[in-house]
This record gives sequence, C-alpha cells and structure tokens, in this order.
Amino acid sequence: MRKDLSMLMDLYEMTMANGIWNSDMRDTITYFDMFFRRVPDEGGFAIMAGLEQLIEYFNNLHFDDDDIEYLESLNLFSADFLEYLRNFKFECDVWAVPEGTPIFPMEPIVTVRGPAMQAFLVETMVLLTINHQSLIATKANRIVTAAQGRAVMEFGARRAHGYDAAFYGARAAMIGGCTGTSCVKSAKEFGVPSSGTMAHSWVQLYADEYTAFKTYAERYPDSCTLLVDTYNVLKSGIPNAIKVFDEVLKPLGKRPVGIRIDSGDITYLTGKVRKMLDDAGYPDCKIVVSNSLDEYLIRDMIMQGAKVDSFGVGERLITASSEAVFGGVYKLAAVEKDGEIIPKIKISENIAKITIPGVKIPWRLFDNETGKAIADVITLNYEKIDDTKPYEIFDPVHTWKRKTVENFTAIKLQVKLFEKGEQVYTSPSVKEIAQYRKQQVENLWDEVKRFEKPHTYYVDLSEDLWNQRYELLNKHNSRGV
Repeated sequence: MRKDLSMLMDLYEMTMANGIWNSDMRDTITYFDMFFRRVPDEGGFAIMAGLEQLIEYFNNLHFDDDDIEYLESLNLFSADFLEYLRNFKFECDVWAVPEGTPIFPMEPIVTVRGPAMQAFLVETMVLLTINHQSLIATKANRIVTAAQGRAVMEFGARRAHGYDAAFYGARAAMIGGCTGTSCVKSAKEFGVPSSGTMAHSWVQLYADEYTAFKTYAERYPDSCTLLVDTYNVLKSGIPNAIKVFDEVLKPLGKRPVGIRIDSGDITYLTGKVRKMLDDAGYPDCKIVVSNSLDEYLIRDMIMQGAKVDSFGVGERLITASSEAVFGGVYKLAAVEKDGEIIPKIKISENIAKITIPGVKIPWRLFDNETGKAIADVITLNYEKIDDTKPYEIFDPVHTWKRKTVENFTAIKLQVKLFEKGEQVYTSPSVKEIAQYRKQQVENLWDEVKRFEKPHTYYVDLSEDLWNQRYELLNKHNSRGV
C-alpha cells in the first residue's frame, strides 16, 4: 500500500513551483494552513485522522528519473527547475492537530512552513489524506455514538471507492470507534481486530441450510457465528442454528458466539430471535445485524427496542454516503520577508470563504471543574493564553457576545511533526488513537454531540488576530481589490 505518491498532485502545483523557482520569490518562506469550513452531516464536530499517512508521504517525497523524464516531456518546466526536483529534499516545518482530536471549522488542523515551492507541491496530498480519513472517522464516530455502547464492526471493503479507500477507510473507522474490520489487510497492517462470519453463498453452496451450518460449526467451534437470513430467519434460520448448537457445539462443551441477520425488518426479527435463543438455552448467543445501516437507522432500531448486541456497518460508513467530501482546503496564511511575517488573506463575496490571516496557534480551553471543553481560541503565534488569569473570549462575527472564563486550562491543539524536513513526531498506534479519541469526545458537552441541530461549539479569535483580520479586510476594501 505504500506506493510512491510524489507525483500525486495537481499540475498547477508544479507550474507554480517552477514559476517561483525562476523568480525573485525562490527563497520566500510561506505558511499554509489546512482547515475545513463545515462539519459533515451538519454535525457538531469532526474527528481528525490521516496524519500517519501524511508523515509517510513527507518522508518519501522525491522525484526519480522517470518522473523527471515525464515532466520534461510536457515542455513546461525549466531545465534548472527539473534538476532541483531531481535532487529534491523536503525542508518544511509541519504542525498538525493529533489524530483522534475533535476538530471544528476554520481552525488550522495542518500548518506547513517552508519554501513556497515546496509548500505548493504538497497541497494535494495534504488535502486528500486528511480529508478522506477525517471524513470516515467522523462518520464512524457518529455511528458508534448511535450504537450506545454496542460494538460496531466496519464491513465495507467491497463497497469502498477503490482499494486505498477500503484499506485506509478501515483505519479511519477504527479511529472513529469501530471495534473491528472485515478488511484483513487493514487488520494486519494496523494491528486491529479482524472480524467476519460467513456469506449467503456459503449457505447456498450446500444442499440445505442445516448442513451448511453444521459444517461451519464443526470447522469453527470456538468462533461460531451463523448467518440466518438466507432463506427465512424465523422458520428455518434460527431453528437450524439452534439444532446445530445442540448437536455440534454442546457435546464439545462449546457455546455459540452469535447469529447474524442481514435483511428484513431487523427490529421485529431481533425480538423474536432473542426469545427463541433464550428459550433454547442460549441467552449468551449474541445477535449481530447488518444491511445498509447508518447512525439514524441504528438509533431508531435501539429506540424501538431491537435486541441487538453489535452492528456490522458497510457501505454507508466506508463511503460516508451522506456526505461526498470532507471539504478541507489549503490556503496561504503568511509569508516571511527579511525576518518579518506578513499576513495574507483571501477575500470573497462568499463570507465563509474569507480566510483567517497570519501565523496562528489553535487552543482548546477546558473547564477545570467539569473537564469539559469550553471553546477553542485561535491566536497569533506570539500570543500565549495565560490560564492562571481570567480570559475574555468573544464571537468573531457577533463581537458583542463576550464571556470571561476562569478556572480553566488552555491546551495548544497542534503538535510539531517535522523540523526542517526531519520527522520529530512518532504516530501512536491505531488503538491508542482510538482510545484518545474516545476520551477527547467525552470532554465535549452532550449538546455538541447531537445529530440534529447540535449546539454550536465556538471557535473564537484572539483580540489581536481579530484586529489583524479586520485591518486587512479594510485595507483591501479601500483599494477596491
């Protein structure tokens, strides 16, 4: 899966870099921020994911002879620029919010500082890596929340948009809270549980359902979960399963792990199935359900009393089918010239697309009494939030809305990944990230975690940053540009 991805970029990144190489901007140091403007599914927050793969990309960024030959054939690039690429060495500083952290619109989640040429070249990979995994991790977290403590297994590899999406989507799903994946390669590579039972084709392969179940139970007596909806759940599936449990597992001193239902009115069926299994002496036999599930279906099933122990979720998780993209963007925030940092802003008639200029630090403020997150604050890089004193925060749009917070702890959200192109950060394991995500989400108020109309979690600007942005807006407006 670790392919050479150095040429995975949009052509304009290369043409811009070539143009800068052949200008007096060659040595200009730039700051780029990745951020997103809207939480998928109109949710209250998103989950950061994808850093490990971004780190791998930065560490392996190079251009081999075949790449140079192809670029030369386009007749777009100068010979000395191509020679620069031939001897390319990544030299940027990179900061990012750790994987598993709840993230919110407009705050910088990845920051790249370095020569403009290099910062341009990495845009596509920064975006596609973080956008994809953050989208899937966010969807998984919503589904896991809906399950209310019941296990959720990622079952979507065959529905994913290609093998990379299946492989890394499973990783992101585990970060979001899934307990296992059906994707064997993902389970092996990332050290997470693999899970799976049988297909309908297994049952169809044999002369009858009973023989199919019996054969499977004899082969897997310690992990026997039977798929009971190939023909008729209540009339044949469960009766045949119970018969196999009695005749094959019980004499061996084994207990069935579970049964799985993949079609029909699952809420109704699970109630009937639970009683049949209990009456047969198998109250410990788990009921697993699947079939195009998402957070809303799972929530409704539980509200209606479905007797479900765990969920297998496929296509609507691995594709985040309710949202096509995460929507992260990568924008220039500042340049350095003669040691001075010059903030840069993008202005648009669409207010949501106006950027926050300057070199920034995102902070999260936690209430010391409850442990809950109060708000995020973005400051300029020279500012420090002194949490030993009261601190005033305000809505950056409706500035008269102000609040003074006391007895709080301020935590910087970003960590440093690279120092002048050298990796200085080690990614935790997927299991460690998932545990961190769980703890961090618990620090959010329940109102922020609602599916419909969640409470708005505020991302505020410091007074200095707000003033800088306002001044730049006025400056460009007065020029008519």
